[in-house]
Amino acid sequence: MPELAFRRLVLGVTGGVAAYKAAELARLLVRSGVEVRVVLTEAATHFLGAATFQAITGQPVYTDLWDTRSPQGMAHIELTRGADAVLVAPASADFMAKLAQGRADDLLSTLCLARDCPLLLAPAMNRQMWEHPATRRNVAQLVADGAVLLGPAVGEQACGESGYGRLLEPQQIVDGLDAHFRPKLLKDRRVLITAGPTYEAIDAVRGITNRSSGKMGYAVARAALEAGAQVTLVSGPTCLEPPPAAQVIPVVSAQQMLEAVESQVDAADIFIAVAAVADYYVLNPSEMKIKKDAHILTLELAPNPDILANVASRPQPPFCVGFAAESENLEEYAELKRRRKHLPLIVANDALEAIGTDEVALLLLDDDGQHRLPRADKLTQARRLIEHIARLYHGLFQ
Repeated sequence: MPELAFRRLVLGVTGGVAAYKAAELARLLVRSGVEVRVVLTEAATHFLGAATFQAITGQPVYTDLWDTRSPQGMAHIELTRGADAVLVAPASADFMAKLAQGRADDLLSTLCLARDCPLLLAPAMNRQMWEHPATRRNVAQLVADGAVLLGPAVGEQACGESGYGRLLEPQQIVDGLDAHFRPKLLKDRRVLITAGPTYEAIDAVRGITNRSSGKMGYAVARAALEAGAQVTLVSGPTCLEPPPAAQVIPVVSAQQMLEAVESQVDAADIFIAVAAVADYYVLNPSEMKIKKDAHILTLELAPNPDILANVASRPQPPFCVGFAAESENLEEYAELKRRRKHLPLIVANDALEAIGTDEVALLLLDDDGQHRLPRADKLTQARRLIEHIARLYHGLFQ
């Protein structure tokens, strides 16, 4: 991750079962080129030892406020000098309460107060602790004080319960840290994105769909979040894990996608229609499974609404971006679609090469002409696309 390479980071680890993930997190950070200095609370040492982190990071590990190994004997100040960030993962309810109150009674809490670099917190605790009013107040205060939250996730917990409070997976935390350092080209802009295929029922078990994996739409959602946007992702059926910070609205059919988009579009500054929406739906789907027989089955199809055209034709539409997946005459058909729907930007790709793959070449068409993005992985392309959208958007509205 180029945004993380050569960064200096203080990784704080507090007590809790989720502390075991911190070792893998440290490994991933080091692999990304980060210089990692680890600080353990006393409670954290009951779960993982200093020797583990020293072996992973190649750096001394600190646990004691009175540690004299630093040059001037003031580790709580010297550890954060020149650091790009302090990341506490996991951040327990107790530790966040301590920070919210400005208490400094151990090395980690003291250096968090004495730092002059960003503070990122990855909470981990029982769901009831996370939902408790005291924790909610503390979290709100920390955010107001400038701390950045990564998570928590929802899922099964060590106590046997399930809900919010689970620590993000190490790779998700690394992704969140990487996103923190990326330029905030769409800071506080509200971006609405559609992704994935739609599914149109034939009967109770069969339907019409397409081969879209949703990978491009999910990559665009992640890139928009990295750029500082507030992202709502309307997703058809996929097997993908959405970005943790996105608001996700799952849908199945094109009609459901249209309704979801219409419920959100008034608040959107930018609308990016990546989804591969089915062009037709079955007029009279059967509520029961249609029994197989020797006769030819005839389906009566009707056109689905054009979601992008509906949004673009509004009296005051958001900045609209369309996608055109074509199997022939790519430039011609994409530009015709852009002009027909009055779009400031359309993204064209070869449908035969792009569907279901991890890499793609893109052609961007706008009022200034063509902009080719050479073949690359979809996240890289999504980041390039968001940069292009930001330039056009700010050029039009600012």
